[in-house]
Amino acid sequence: MADELELLRSADPAPPDGPHFGDGPLDHTAERRLEQLLRDPGDGLDGRRRGRPGLLPGHPRGPLPGRLLPGPGRLRLAWGLVATAVVAALTLTLVLSGPSTPPAVAAPRPLVVETGSTPVPLNRMAERASAVAGTDGAPRLRKGTHVQSWSLGMSDDKPPITLPEERIVRWLADDSHTELVVATDPRHPGRPVLSDEGGEPHLVDAGHVLLDQTYPPSWSDAPPQSPPPVDPARLRAYLMEAQYTDTPLTTPELLDAMATLLDHWTLGARESAALARLLAGAEGLRPVGRVTDRLGRRGQAYVNDGRGVRRMLIMDPATGAVLGLESTLTAPDPEYGVEKGDVMSYSAWMR
Repeated sequence: MADELELLRSADPAPPDGPHFGDGPLDHTAERRLEQLLRDPGDGLDGRRRGRPGLLPGHPRGPLPGRLLPGPGRLRLAWGLVATAVVAALTLTLVLSGPSTPPAVAAPRPLVVETGSTPVPLNRMAERASAVAGTDGAPRLRKGTHVQSWSLGMSDDKPPITLPEERIVRWLADDSHTELVVATDPRHPGRPVLSDEGGEPHLVDAGHVLLDQTYPPSWSDAPPQSPPPVDPARLRAYLMEAQYTDTPLTTPELLDAMATLLDHWTLGARESAALARLLAGAEGLRPVGRVTDRLGRRGQAYVNDGRGVRRMLIMDPATGAVLGLESTLTAPDPEYGVEKGDVMSYSAWMR
């Protein structure tokens, strides 16, 4: 199914990369398309009659991480040119309010395993990670993270929305650290993305800074602030402590604890090898084949089916390092407007 946002962009008479955007008037074709769109705002992009679109209000954060896109209410979009503003706001509202459109607007689609690809067992991946850890010049542990994430926010009276963000945390020599968060989507580089900064959902430019802050020194020695161990058994205990539990972690809990770890540390080769060996012993984490992640990286995928959620772990086939983790809903929930197969969250970690 075509990406709904791509359909919108194809209908824009003044796209960002067009020759008449920002430095001159619309050409004749663009003027004609603009006139057609404005003639009857009740018509959809495909010519079928839709309800007259309203503008969308903001709404509060939902119970899941991320931010929410409002449902059939009002949304104010800030655009540079008046003509482009009218077309973009109108067509976006059509998609958000149209009865036949999916509720999770702008949500990434689930990753798809390549047909005919050969699954690689996790114990073999752990062997590869251990081999890399024994080489000269292998990557070393570094405190801080660089992660691209998508999180689905839900509300019982508004449609869900996925907001893409990129987060970079760097620790300094005095144990202070900086955190930079920007709104961006690598699937559509340079194009505007949704944000609810300030409580009102709106479009912002790609790379718009949501947070840029320096924090004072911190010397906590409790997980996940303390360095992770390189022994699988000790790493398991470390992750349990990071999750504030004395009970052995289930596989879904282990994967969530792993994500917490990777949101604080960029693992070195030895730490990645310990994590791979720990994951190789996890129950119900099965290899399914090769995937290409949302940053265009090839990886091996491992799937665990939990209660209502399917988690897909993506690992680098050469080094055994974790590349990403995707959580997908396995059942619809009409109360929150989500469908089976909607991506609840996704993280792609980078060095």
